[in-house]
Amino acid sequence: MATTREWRWFFCLTALMGVTELSACAVGRALPFGGDSWHEEVRLHDGRTLVVERMVQRGGRHEVGQPPPIKEQTIVFTLPGSKTRVTWTSEYGEDIGRTNFVLLAVHVLNGTPYLVTEPNLCLSYNKWGRPNPPYVVFKYDGTAWQRIPLVDLPTEFSTLNVAISLDSGIVQKMIKRGLVPVEEIQKLNRSLPQPEYQTLLREPVKTGSPGSTNCEERVLYKGQWILPNDPIAREFIDRQKK
Repeated sequence: MATTREWRWFFCLTALMGVTELSACAVGRALPFGGDSWHEEVRLHDGRTLVVERMVQRGGRHEVGQPPPIKEQTIVFTLPGSKTRVTWTSEYGEDIGRTNFVLLAVHVLNGTPYLVTEPNLCLSYNKWGRPNPPYVVFKYDGTAWQRIPLVDLPTEFSTLNVAISLDSGIVQKMIKRGLVPVEEIQKLNRSLPQPEYQTLLREPVKTGSPGSTNCEERVLYKGQWILPNDPIAREFIDRQKK
Protein backbone atom coordinates (compact mmCIF):
# COMPACT_ATOMS: atom_id res chain seq x y z
CA MET A 1 0.00 0.00 0.00
CA ALA A 2 1.48 3.31 -1.04
CA THR A 3 1.84 6.00 1.58
CA THR A 4 0.45 9.51 1.45
CA ARG A 5 4.00 10.76 1.09
CA GLU A 6 4.49 8.58 -1.98
CA TRP A 7 1.34 9.94 -3.54
CA ARG A 8 2.30 13.51 -2.62
CA TRP A 9 -1.19 14.79 -3.11
CA PHE A 10 -1.70 18.08 -1.48
CA PHE A 11 -4.27 20.76 -0.81
CA CYS A 12 -3.41 24.40 -1.22
CA LEU A 13 -5.31 27.57 -0.41
CA THR A 14 -4.58 30.63 -2.47
CA ALA A 15 -6.07 34.11 -2.23
CA LEU A 16 -7.24 34.91 -5.74
CA MET A 17 -6.97 38.69 -5.25
CA GLY A 18 -10.16 39.23 -7.18
CA VAL A 19 -9.09 37.24 -10.23
CA THR A 20 -11.81 34.87 -11.47
CA GLU A 21 -11.02 31.29 -12.35
CA LEU A 22 -12.05 31.90 -15.96
CA SER A 23 -9.54 34.63 -16.71
CA ALA A 24 -7.13 35.58 -19.42
CA CYS A 25 -4.96 32.76 -18.04
CA ALA A 26 -7.50 30.16 -19.21
CA VAL A 27 -5.54 29.19 -22.30
CA GLY A 28 -3.66 26.05 -23.21
CA ARG A 29 0.11 26.12 -23.13
CA ALA A 30 3.17 23.96 -23.30
CA LEU A 31 4.98 23.48 -20.00
CA PRO A 32 8.68 22.87 -19.40
CA PHE A 33 10.10 19.34 -19.66
CA GLY A 34 7.51 18.06 -22.13
CA GLY A 35 4.41 19.09 -20.21
CA ASP A 36 1.12 20.56 -21.40
CA SER A 37 -1.70 22.53 -19.80
CA TRP A 38 -5.28 23.33 -20.79
CA HIS A 39 -8.64 24.17 -19.21
CA GLU A 40 -11.85 22.13 -19.21
CA GLU A 41 -15.40 23.14 -18.40
CA VAL A 42 -16.80 20.48 -16.04
CA ARG A 43 -20.51 20.05 -15.40
CA LEU A 44 -21.32 19.15 -11.80
CA HIS A 45 -24.23 17.01 -10.62
CA ASP A 46 -26.39 20.06 -9.83
CA GLY A 47 -25.96 21.64 -13.26
CA ARG A 48 -23.31 24.17 -12.29
CA THR A 49 -20.11 24.29 -14.26
CA LEU A 50 -16.59 24.39 -12.93
CA VAL A 51 -13.47 25.43 -14.85
CA VAL A 52 -10.51 23.19 -14.08
CA GLU A 53 -6.92 23.47 -15.22
CA ARG A 54 -5.24 20.22 -16.16
CA MET A 55 -1.52 19.62 -16.58
CA VAL A 56 0.36 16.54 -17.76
CA GLN A 57 4.03 15.59 -17.93
CA ARG A 58 5.11 12.72 -20.15
CA GLY A 59 7.91 10.26 -19.49
CA GLY A 60 8.50 6.93 -17.82
CA ARG A 61 8.91 3.45 -19.27
CA HIS A 62 7.76 2.71 -22.82
CA GLU A 63 8.59 0.55 -25.80
CA VAL A 64 11.12 1.74 -28.36
CA GLY A 65 9.29 3.70 -31.04
CA GLN A 66 6.27 4.30 -28.81
CA PRO A 67 5.44 7.73 -27.35
CA PRO A 68 6.11 8.09 -23.62
CA PRO A 69 3.12 7.66 -21.30
CA ILE A 70 1.84 10.29 -18.91
CA LYS A 71 4.33 10.44 -16.07
CA GLU A 72 2.41 12.86 -13.86
CA GLN A 73 -0.87 14.72 -14.02
CA THR A 74 -2.31 17.57 -11.98
CA ILE A 75 -5.70 19.22 -11.73
CA VAL A 76 -6.37 22.63 -10.14
CA PHE A 77 -9.75 24.27 -9.53
CA THR A 78 -11.58 26.71 -7.30
CA LEU A 79 -14.37 25.36 -5.09
CA PRO A 80 -17.72 26.85 -6.15
CA GLY A 81 -18.80 29.79 -4.04
CA SER A 82 -15.39 30.29 -2.47
CA LYS A 83 -11.86 31.38 -3.22
CA THR A 84 -10.39 28.06 -2.13
CA ARG A 85 -8.05 26.62 -4.73
CA VAL A 86 -7.65 22.83 -4.74
CA THR A 87 -4.71 20.99 -6.30
CA TRP A 88 -4.40 17.24 -6.76
CA THR A 89 -1.45 15.47 -8.37
CA SER A 90 -1.10 11.86 -9.42
CA GLU A 91 2.63 11.37 -9.51
CA TYR A 92 4.94 8.90 -11.16
CA GLY A 93 4.95 5.38 -9.78
CA GLU A 94 8.38 3.82 -10.17
CA ASP A 95 6.83 0.38 -9.67
CA ILE A 96 4.49 0.81 -12.65
CA GLY A 97 6.58 3.11 -14.84
CA ARG A 98 3.94 5.83 -15.26
CA THR A 99 1.46 7.90 -13.29
CA ASN A 100 -0.75 5.87 -10.95
CA PHE A 101 -4.18 7.05 -12.06
CA VAL A 102 -6.40 8.14 -14.93
CA LEU A 103 -8.71 10.96 -13.84
CA LEU A 104 -12.39 10.31 -14.62
CA ALA A 105 -14.47 12.83 -12.68
CA VAL A 106 -14.42 15.86 -10.40
CA HIS A 107 -17.43 16.40 -8.13
CA VAL A 108 -18.31 18.75 -5.28
CA LEU A 109 -21.02 18.41 -2.62
CA ASN A 110 -21.53 20.87 0.25
CA GLY A 111 -18.11 22.38 -0.38
CA THR A 112 -16.31 19.02 -0.27
CA PRO A 113 -14.44 17.91 -3.39
CA TYR A 114 -14.33 14.30 -4.59
CA LEU A 115 -12.33 12.67 -7.37
CA VAL A 116 -13.08 9.49 -9.28
CA THR A 117 -10.04 7.87 -10.88
CA GLU A 118 -9.11 4.60 -12.52
CA PRO A 119 -5.87 2.66 -11.98
CA ASN A 120 -3.57 3.33 -14.93
CA LEU A 121 -3.41 -0.06 -16.71
CA CYS A 122 -2.93 -3.51 -15.23
CA LEU A 123 0.07 -3.03 -12.95
CA SER A 124 -1.64 -0.10 -11.26
CA TYR A 125 -4.88 -2.08 -11.11
CA ASN A 126 -3.10 -4.78 -9.12
CA LYS A 127 -1.27 -2.21 -7.01
CA TRP A 128 -4.51 -0.56 -5.92
CA GLY A 129 -6.31 -3.73 -4.92
CA ARG A 130 -8.09 -4.75 -8.14
CA PRO A 131 -11.18 -2.60 -7.48
CA ASN A 132 -14.50 -3.69 -8.96
CA PRO A 133 -15.95 -1.52 -10.49
CA PRO A 134 -12.48 -0.33 -11.53
CA TYR A 135 -12.52 3.00 -9.68
CA VAL A 136 -10.34 4.53 -6.99
CA VAL A 137 -12.19 7.35 -5.22
CA PHE A 138 -10.77 10.24 -3.18
CA LYS A 139 -12.28 12.80 -0.84
CA TYR A 140 -10.65 15.83 0.71
CA ASP A 141 -11.26 15.54 4.47
CA GLY A 142 -10.11 19.02 5.47
CA THR A 143 -6.49 18.00 5.90
CA ALA A 144 -5.52 15.71 3.04
CA TRP A 145 -6.89 13.66 0.19
CA GLN A 146 -8.07 10.28 1.44
CA ARG A 147 -9.11 7.20 -0.47
CA ILE A 148 -12.69 6.20 0.31
CA PRO A 149 -14.79 3.17 -0.69
CA LEU A 150 -16.98 3.63 -3.73
CA VAL A 151 -20.01 3.05 -1.50
CA ASP A 152 -19.13 6.27 0.37
CA LEU A 153 -19.21 8.38 -2.79
CA PRO A 154 -22.42 10.44 -2.67
CA THR A 155 -25.18 8.92 -4.79
CA GLU A 156 -25.81 12.31 -6.37
CA PHE A 157 -22.74 11.70 -8.53
CA SER A 158 -23.33 9.62 -11.65
CA THR A 159 -21.31 11.25 -14.42
CA LEU A 160 -17.72 11.08 -15.56
CA ASN A 161 -17.13 14.67 -16.52
CA VAL A 162 -13.50 15.28 -17.53
CA ALA A 163 -11.67 14.28 -20.69
CA ILE A 164 -10.63 10.67 -20.09
CA SER A 165 -8.50 9.88 -23.12
CA LEU A 166 -5.35 12.01 -23.06
CA ASP A 167 -3.37 10.72 -26.02
CA SER A 168 -1.06 13.33 -27.49
CA GLY A 169 -3.33 14.13 -30.44
CA ILE A 170 -6.34 14.87 -28.25
CA VAL A 171 -4.24 16.92 -25.82
CA GLN A 172 -2.86 19.07 -28.64
CA LYS A 173 -6.40 19.80 -29.87
CA MET A 174 -7.47 20.78 -26.34
CA ILE A 175 -4.45 23.05 -25.99
CA LYS A 176 -5.50 24.85 -29.15
CA ARG A 177 -9.04 25.27 -27.78
CA GLY A 178 -7.64 26.70 -24.55
CA LEU A 179 -10.95 26.18 -22.75
CA VAL A 180 -12.67 22.94 -23.74
CA PRO A 181 -16.47 23.26 -23.30
CA VAL A 182 -18.72 20.69 -21.62
CA GLU A 183 -20.19 19.56 -24.94
CA GLU A 184 -16.75 18.75 -26.34
CA ILE A 185 -15.81 16.77 -23.22
CA GLN A 186 -19.03 14.76 -23.51
CA LYS A 187 -18.39 14.09 -27.19
CA LEU A 188 -14.86 12.86 -26.51
CA ASN A 189 -16.03 10.52 -23.76
CA ARG A 190 -18.94 9.15 -25.80
CA SER A 191 -16.40 7.85 -28.31
CA LEU A 192 -15.04 5.47 -25.65
CA PRO A 193 -16.88 2.12 -25.82
CA GLN A 194 -16.22 0.94 -22.26
CA PRO A 195 -19.39 1.09 -20.07
CA GLU A 196 -17.39 2.25 -17.05
CA TYR A 197 -16.63 5.46 -18.99
CA GLN A 198 -20.23 6.18 -19.99
CA THR A 199 -21.68 6.34 -16.50
CA LEU A 200 -20.40 5.82 -12.98
CA LEU A 201 -20.95 2.14 -12.20
CA ARG A 202 -21.99 1.33 -8.65
CA GLU A 203 -22.25 -2.46 -8.62
CA PRO A 204 -19.44 -5.02 -9.07
CA VAL A 205 -19.01 -6.16 -12.65
CA LYS A 206 -19.09 -9.90 -13.42
CA THR A 207 -15.87 -11.27 -14.87
CA GLY A 208 -16.08 -11.43 -18.66
CA SER A 209 -18.96 -8.98 -18.95
CA PRO A 210 -18.64 -5.44 -20.36
CA GLY A 211 -16.87 -3.21 -17.87
CA SER A 212 -14.81 -5.98 -16.32
CA THR A 213 -11.04 -5.93 -16.47
CA ASN A 214 -8.95 -8.60 -18.14
CA CYS A 215 -5.90 -7.84 -16.01
CA GLU A 216 -4.09 -10.93 -14.82
CA GLU A 217 -3.51 -10.92 -11.07
CA ARG A 218 0.04 -9.96 -10.11
CA VAL A 219 1.80 -9.14 -6.84
CA LEU A 220 4.89 -7.03 -6.27
CA TYR A 221 7.82 -9.04 -4.92
CA LYS A 222 11.15 -7.27 -4.35
CA GLY A 223 10.42 -4.78 -7.10
CA GLN A 224 9.14 -7.33 -9.64
CA TRP A 225 5.53 -8.11 -10.61
CA ILE A 226 4.93 -11.87 -10.48
CA LEU A 227 2.02 -14.28 -10.30
CA PRO A 228 0.71 -14.88 -6.76
CA ASN A 229 2.25 -17.88 -5.02
CA ASP A 230 4.85 -18.42 -7.74
CA PRO A 231 7.78 -20.07 -5.90
CA ILE A 232 9.92 -20.35 -9.04
CA ALA A 233 9.71 -16.63 -9.75
CA ARG A 234 10.42 -15.81 -6.12
CA GLU A 235 13.44 -18.11 -6.07
CA PHE A 236 14.78 -16.57 -9.27
CA ILE A 237 14.36 -13.03 -7.92
CA ASP A 238 16.00 -14.01 -4.65
CA ARG A 239 19.05 -15.31 -6.53
CA GLN A 240 19.19 -12.13 -8.63
CA LYS A 241 19.11 -9.97 -5.49
CA LYS A 242 22.04 -11.75 -3.84
